[in-house]
Order: sequence, then C-alpha cells, then structure tokens
Amino acid sequence: MADLGLPVPETADLDDLMCAEAVDRPSDFYRRMRDVHPVYWNKRWNGWVVTGYAEVLTGFRDHSRLSSDRFAGPFGKDLKTSSDLFSVLSKFFVWKDPPEHTHMRGLVQKAFTPRSIERLRPRIRQLTRSLIPGLRDEPSADFLARFAFTLPLAVIAEYLGVPAEEREVVRNCSQELAAVIFGQRNDPARMSNGERAMHDLVELIRPLVQRRRRDPREDLITGMIHAAGRTEPRSDNDIVAHVIAVLFAGHETTTNLLANGIVAFDQFPGQWRLLGEHPQLARTAPDEILRFDCPVRAQARWAKHPLDLGGRRIAQGDRVLLVQYGANRDPAFFEHPDHVDITRSPNRHLAFGHGIHTCLGAALARVEAEIAFEELARTFPEYTVDHELHYQPTVTSRSLSRLHVTFHEA
Repeated sequence: MADLGLPVPETADLDDLMCAEAVDRPSDFYRRMRDVHPVYWNKRWNGWVVTGYAEVLTGFRDHSRLSSDRFAGPFGKDLKTSSDLFSVLSKFFVWKDPPEHTHMRGLVQKAFTPRSIERLRPRIRQLTRSLIPGLRDEPSADFLARFAFTLPLAVIAEYLGVPAEEREVVRNCSQELAAVIFGQRNDPARMSNGERAMHDLVELIRPLVQRRRRDPREDLITGMIHAAGRTEPRSDNDIVAHVIAVLFAGHETTTNLLANGIVAFDQFPGQWRLLGEHPQLARTAPDEILRFDCPVRAQARWAKHPLDLGGRRIAQGDRVLLVQYGANRDPAFFEHPDHVDITRSPNRHLAFGHGIHTCLGAALARVEAEIAFEELARTFPEYTVDHELHYQPTVTSRSLSRLHVTFHEA
C-alpha cells in the first residue's frame, strides 16, 4: 500500500486551502471544515467554502444567482485578459453563464452525443489492451506516463482528429495549461509557460480547423463546425478555443480518475478482487471512484445576487467555492462515505458537477474508466503502489505528480 506520509495534526489551519492536509488528505480537511459549518467563511481566501452535499447541490443548481464567469466579478478584475492565454481561456464555455453558455455548450454537445461515445467502445478497448504490455514488462511502471495519461489523450485526440504525431505537443502543452488553470496564477514562470503552451496549441489546432472547413471528416472538429454553421457562423478563433477546451478537459479529468482509482483500489484491495471476479461491476466502479476521490475537487462561483445558502447569507459579489470532494464524503448523504464500495447504488455523487454545467465529457470518462478498470483487473489480480504519493498543490483538482505501480499477473 502506498505511503501517504505522516499524520497531519487536527490543528491544521482550516483557512489554508493549500496546507498539507488539504492537498494530501482532502477528505479529513473538508470533514473538519464541514463539522464547523457546511458553508464556511474562509478568511484567507476571502470567500465561502461549501462542503455539505445538500449545500453544494443547491449551489450547482442556482446558476441564476451564482455565476461561473471566471472573467467577471471578483475573479476577473485581476486577470490580464489581453494576453493570448486568457484571450483563449475566456472563450471556454465552462466559464460562461446563460445565454452565452447555453449557445456555446450546444455547439459542442451536438457533436458529442451518447451514440457517438458508444461507437468509441471498440477502439477504447483496443487502445487499452495495447498499453497493458508496457505495464507488464516494467517493474514499478510509471502508470501516469504509460497508461493514465496516454489512454485518454489518444482517445480524445483521435475523436477530434488530431494527428498521432502531434500528440506529444498536446501532452506537454496540457501539462503547462493545467498548472495555470488549477494552480496559483501569481507565478510569473508558470504564467509564461502557460502563454507559450497556449500559443503552441493554437498554432496546432487552427490549421486543423481550416482543413476541416475545406475537407470535412467524420471527427469532432467537423461536427463542431457543422453545428456552428447551423446556428450562426463562428470565427475560427471561437472554434479553436472550443477544440482546445474539449481536448484539455477530455483527458485531464480521466487521467486523474484512472490514477486515483488505482490508489483507491490499493487502499481497498478486496474491491479490486471483486472487480476481477465480477467484471460486470466495471459499469459501476468508475462512479464509486469518482465519488471517493474525485478528480475535480471544487468549482468556483461568485454571487451575482444575494442568496441564502445553508443558513448563511451570501452577499452580492462574494466568492463561493463549491467543494464536490467534501460533498461526496458527506455522511449525511452517503453511508460509509470513507469506504470504496463498487456495488454502491444509487450513487448520486457530484464529481461531474450538476445542472447546466454538468461535465460534458462525463459519458466518455465513464466509458474509458469502465474499460480500463475491467481490462486491468482481468490482467492483474494484484498490484503494488510504490513510493510515497505526491499530489499537485492545487485547490480545485486532485492529481498526482507521479504514480509508480508494480503489477502482478496471476
């Protein structure tokens, strides 16, 4: 079993969202915060941190008063929106409110249907099986590099029509963008790397969009162009931004889901054996991992209008952090929330959010994780997570910096 390090004292500062306990043991950190109040005023963050299931669900539903626009209100005032990086990020539909969000999400959603996701199943299984020998042949394999990052990147890149030879560029740029999106934005070096990464992605995607306008294919970029053309013409800049958003979100969350799943099953090996003995449970296993150790820990909002939430009065302009991680471990809603149970039903977790901003790629992430866990459990009835775990120091994501695993065949 992986070494999570020394216990953190109960005196860890609840106002420090980047303390060791918050990064390494978010379930303990948010439990203590929820015990104080499920809607907690965080003096250091200067906003409300919401950790109760009922309160987080209410927050996700109330999009009329809680804004997702990260380029307006208290979040937007300090952003350099004139930069190339934030010029593209500001077009991401996930950070928009209706009616703009409704229109922009609709363009992508029309090309991202459940039927099209189901058609990907054979290819996802083929890609999964092609990666397993790399885990078999190397003791203490780098699971992130050899599997958890490679599989979802290959799937979404093929779906979009990004050539195989360009995927290393996407991999490198995505890591730099993740550091900006999920990390602290007051680091000049990180911001410079993010600017360069965004420039490289735009230079990669723009020619693809232009080629698909001239020569349509059966891929997601073509679908997005056609969907946009049926409503109103969109500039190449808009389509490029949508493609980058889908490309990034389409593998970042799934990478962390797969890695977090391996760690979770290492902590509950009986559940891994159960999955190997009953592969049909691969259908429900991803949702339990999403609940137990969700890849996106929290999502930020700000109050466009005053509201009451969990008995607290949220003032206009206040910042609000909706913590899915805390909600998914709330004992008021989930029985035995700190245990993995792949037979859990129903499992109404909030890992993908809720309401109009529910993750568009949820179906794809579930299918990828289902097939990956099924194939891995069938091939490797046992494995060992090696070395101490190191999580990226962010408030909003739950991602490992490395994960070495030794897999054992029967």
